[in-house]
Amino acid sequence: MDPDVGADVTSDRLPLPRPILRSRRTYLRPAERKDIRAFLDWLADADVGEGLANRAPWSHIAEERWFEDLQPRQGQSIWHFVICLRHEHLPIGFAALHEVDLHNGAAELGIGIGERSEWDMGYGTEAMEVLLDFGFGELRLERVYLHVFDFNARAMRVYERVGFTLEGTEREAYYRHGRYHDMHLMGILRDEWAAQDRARTWELE
Repeated sequence: MDPDVGADVTSDRLPLPRPILRSRRTYLRPAERKDIRAFLDWLADADVGEGLANRAPWSHIAEERWFEDLQPRQGQSIWHFVICLRHEHLPIGFAALHEVDLHNGAAELGIGIGERSEWDMGYGTEAMEVLLDFGFGELRLERVYLHVFDFNARAMRVYERVGFTLEGTEREAYYRHGRYHDMHLMGILRDEWAAQDRARTWELE
């Protein structure tokens, strides 16, 4: 008998050849307990944490509690994923739709690339396209929105690239390093997503 017959495809060996939520170079998978160590390392990085409104390092216990709290909400009020590189299967960050409101068809998007060596490679853009295709193409959302700090111009350019539009500004909404900063609200509607001239991620190999 072939030793691989009946093997657990959810093991650590490798994911399916064509992950369900995929771009050309990345795929999204649910968070597992083994990811907690990577999450802690990312959140302890000052440059990563600033874009996430992270004021102090998290403890392992706090991250464990967050993970346990996430499980019953996954697929309900939140869809939280780990961003992985398709060839190396390396986790490099996270992406999520949270505050999911299926009655009004809305959700808030959050994303972070935790591995500094993978910054400026376009992986965040690809992961956001996967998440938008999932939200509009599978969850039947009408609007996806996000919040971004005024000092994070780099992130705003990425959001604009994938179709988000500035909708408003909350003035002096966030206190950081001794002064207040504005927080921008950006959003994308279903019709705007549908008009984008690009292959949908479910069409990719």
